[in-house]
This record gives sequence, C-alpha cells and structure tokens, in this order.
Amino acid sequence: MVNLVNAEHITMAFGTRTLLDDVSLGLGRGDVIGVVGRNGDGKTTLLKILTGIVDPDAGRVTRTGAVSIGYLHQADDFSADSTVRDVIVGGRPDHVWASDAAARSVVQHLLGDVDLDAAVGSLSGGERRRTALVALMLGDHDLLVLDEPTNHLDVEAVAWLAEHLRALQARDTAMLVVSHDRWFLDAICTRVWEVHDGVVDSYDGGYAAYVLARAERSRQAAGMAARRKNLLRKELAWLRRGAPARTSKPKFRIDAANTLIADEPPPRDRLELERFSVSRLGKDVFDLEHVDVAVGADETRRVLLSDLSWSIGPGMRIGLIGVNGAGKTTLLKLLAGDLQPDRGRVKQGRTIALGHLRQDVAELAGDLRVLEAVNAVRRTTQLASGKESSTSTLLEDFGFTGDKLTTRMSDLSGGERRRLQFLRLLLAEPNVLLLDEPTNDLDIDTLTVIEDYLDTWPGTLMVVSHDRYFLERVCDVTYALMGDGTCVLLPGGVEQYLETRRDRPVGNPTSSGGGSAGGPGRGAAATETRQAKKTLARVEQQMAKLDTQIERLHGQMATAASDYGRLGDLQRDLDGLQAEKDGLELAWLEAAEQVG
Repeated sequence: MVNLVNAEHITMAFGTRTLLDDVSLGLGRGDVIGVVGRNGDGKTTLLKILTGIVDPDAGRVTRTGAVSIGYLHQADDFSADSTVRDVIVGGRPDHVWASDAAARSVVQHLLGDVDLDAAVGSLSGGERRRTALVALMLGDHDLLVLDEPTNHLDVEAVAWLAEHLRALQARDTAMLVVSHDRWFLDAICTRVWEVHDGVVDSYDGGYAAYVLARAERSRQAAGMAARRKNLLRKELAWLRRGAPARTSKPKFRIDAANTLIADEPPPRDRLELERFSVSRLGKDVFDLEHVDVAVGADETRRVLLSDLSWSIGPGMRIGLIGVNGAGKTTLLKLLAGDLQPDRGRVKQGRTIALGHLRQDVAELAGDLRVLEAVNAVRRTTQLASGKESSTSTLLEDFGFTGDKLTTRMSDLSGGERRRLQFLRLLLAEPNVLLLDEPTNDLDIDTLTVIEDYLDTWPGTLMVVSHDRYFLERVCDVTYALMGDGTCVLLPGGVEQYLETRRDRPVGNPTSSGGGSAGGPGRGAAATETRQAKKTLARVEQQMAKLDTQIERLHGQMATAASDYGRLGDLQRDLDGLQAEKDGLELAWLEAAEQVG
C-alpha cells in the first residue's frame, strides 16, 4: 500500500537543540498513530513538518498528490464575528446540511447544546474546541492530524470521539494524534510513535502495547535508569491487573507481560494509606450539609447542587466527573472555602492542610528562575515512605534538569509551568489535595511520575478530570454531577456514567438552539435491565475481592491472638471491609430485583 505521507532523513533543530535527527517514517490509509513524548521534545514540530506547515532543515517529505489533510491545532483561529454555523457548515441552513445523516450525528453529539447561530467569540473554551472538531470531522479528509483533541472535552465527549474515529478508521481514514490521554490513545491507535532525543521509535498496538514494549526495552538496556524502569513496570502491572477492556485490544505477548510483573506489588496499599491518613487528619475532613448552589438569575438560573449532603473522610480518593458546566470546579471551590453555598453548610476538619491545584496556572514573577521558585516553598520534603527528598531530586523527576533549572518563569511553556505548579503544591506537604484538571498540558512521562507520587501519598484526594485513564489509575471511587443538581456514586466508574448518559436524549442538530432530540430512543426497561446485569457482574467481582481480603484478615487475627493492640487495628480494618461488603450486597439486591 502506498503511503499517504513519507518523511525521509528529516532533521530539525531550534537554536542549539536538535529535535529531529535523520528521522524516516511514513503512514498509509487506515493507520491511526498516536504520537507521545515529553513536552518540548518535538511532537508538534513533527506534525507540522509532515503536513507541510514548516520545512525541515534537511531531508524531504512527500505526500500523495490528491491527499486531503485536516489539521486540528491546539489553538483555533476563528474570527470572533463568525457564527458556529459559518465555521462548521459554511453558513448553510439546517435543511441543507442536516440532510446528511453522518453530519447530523456529528453535530448532534458534539454541539447538541450549542446555538449554531451564536458568535464563536461568545463560546467557552470547551465549546470552541468542539466546534473545531466538528468542522474537521465534516471536512471528509484522507488524513486527520489531531493535536491534543481531547483538551477541554468531558469524558462523555471523549468517549464519543473515540468511537467516531474508530468508525472513520474502518473507512481507511488515516490519523496522526498527539495526546496525553492514555485511555483515548489505547482506544483508537494501531501504532504509537515516541519522539525523544531527536529520534522517533515506533511501537505496534495501542498505549498498553507501547507500555509493554517500552518496559521490555528498558529491561534489556543495561544503561537505562532504574527509576524510569520501575515506573514503567508499575504502570504495566496496573494495566494487566485492571479491567479486561484495557488489555483486550493490544496484540502483545501476554506471557511476557505476566513474567515482567510477576513480583510487582499493587500500586498502593489502600488500607495502609487510609490508616496513615486517619493519623494525620483525624476522622473529619469535609462535611457538606444540605448544600444548594445555583448560577444565573430568573430565566437563566441553573441549579448546580441541590440539597447535597456528603461526608468525605480521611484517605478517600475520589474521582469527580460530569458534563462541562455541571459544577465540578464549583464543588472544589466550596470545599476549599473559596466559595460559599447559597444554602447549607460546608465544614472543614480542623487538621487539614489543603492543596488546591486550579485549572489556571498560578502566575509567578516572570524574572524568577525555576530553582528559586521551588526553593521558596521548601528545600527538602518528607515523602510518604518517611524518607526525605531534596528539591533537586524532585525537579529531576519532573523533568527540570540542566539549563531548565535556571530558566526564567516567563520562558517556560504551558506544560512546564503546569509541572512546576504541581511540584510546588506537593512540596507544601498537604494532607488534602483538590486537583482540577491536573492532566492539562502535561506529557505522559510527567503524568506517570505524578501517579507514582500519589500512589504513596496518604491523604484525602479529589480529582476533577476528563482523563479517564488518570481517574481510574489514582482514584478508588467515582462520583458524577449529573447536571440536575445531584451527585451520585458510580460503582461502575466512568463506563456506568457513559451508559447512563447514552440513555438520555441528546440535542437536536437541526434546532439552532440545540433542543432535545426528536428521534426514537431505546426502551427504558431494556436499558435498565442491561445496566442491572452489568452491575450484578461488577458487584460480584468486587464482593469476591472483599471476601479474599476478609479471609486474609481473619488469618492475621488468629496469628496475633495475644497482641491486643494489633488485634484492635485488624478489627478496625475488618469492620471497614465488612461495611463496604454490606453496601455491595445492598447494591446487588437492588440490581437483582431489576433483572427479575
């Protein structure tokens, strides 16, 4: 098969730094290639060279004569006076463009809640991103080049986009995708290109296959740093032990993966972290009592939280999801004390030391240098293991080495500022972390380092993120703001949330105001039964795991029969597991009742 794009011996440098050194590669029809690498290593530069936006210093790029390329940049350049309709369908009226069923589906799922006659300049960041995506999807291109397509999208939009791109791939559309969203990469990619140190390494399969192959290479390379190797082994262990959906797609050697992680412990000891967290925080962290929050007034008034009562205890690791505008950031501000509810009360524990990572990057003096900005917080910090770590070690883990240590704040990229913001937050040694879209602008290597730190961090954690992989990796439970003022527990995690949202009517694309869908939907009874069956299977698996843990605790109690202090600790652990099992049994009974 003839490649759509070929690069031969391309070299590209900026100043004294070589981003690409004698690189040769290509992609053909139906190839979906994820491009990964650290911020600043040349991912976006590679995309620009392959699409002809910039020319390499050496080498050549050839493209099939009639190939049509659509490019989604990280930032759009829409005219503020243009309407959404102008951007996505060239201003055509609904009865013209909506006659195409494929176009209707794209607009319905990504812009169902947006007025097509609204000015682009009046849209939020997420709405502008979805507008750019729709314009690209309706362009009928042979090659889609997507630079961080999931930025500003909620988990529902990301899931739909992955499904749509898989359908395009089945029709031989080729794609180049730069993304830090590992779930998204694993869902769509047939290959992964890793850009690093001037070269591009190619791996077959999705993200999970890439992790395995990279771990094997690091294991075989005698000079590879032990720290990086251990992080890869740890992530691979989590991937292999997780839900089957994470590992069914990649065609890698399962036996090799199991051998590689045979002696690798679970990412974190949940019970030990909770016990340590109680010793640091006491029993109370946050208590919300009958909280109401609304925005707007009169006709535009929208309820974000309605009569919400929620007790958040020490050691809880909560993922919070919901559509854009459902109130996730508002809830974090309530917990942090930056916002007061319209009604009700938010009570903070007396011993909490709060760390709040906001979406906006906190501004530091432009002439302040990286090392100075970190040392201003603390020169050494105590890790959860009890060991002290210097700021220089942490800076190296977060990718700040050499000249970067003396770089002025004003010269850092957005991703580098985000990394530094997170590092400064950890150095303050909080025992409660509120993270609002922590994965924004971060590369995968940095996310892996952050996950490793959070694995041993003994505190209460609440994460708002559209990054499904990150949520599943660092959180134990998932809650959702449903957009109607309610906050619900999701035993099935993100997948349960998406299933619930799929069964709700979506906006009508032919209505400029984005009203409700007019097409027929699936039967509510059948949907409830299907969801109940999934819940039964999921709860049974969770109960089996709890039974194993309870049995192990009984054995430990028998061994420690004469050690009353140890018995007390074990009994508290047992009570906690039994309470969790009681809750699961109730959920099982409710689901069984629906199945009938």
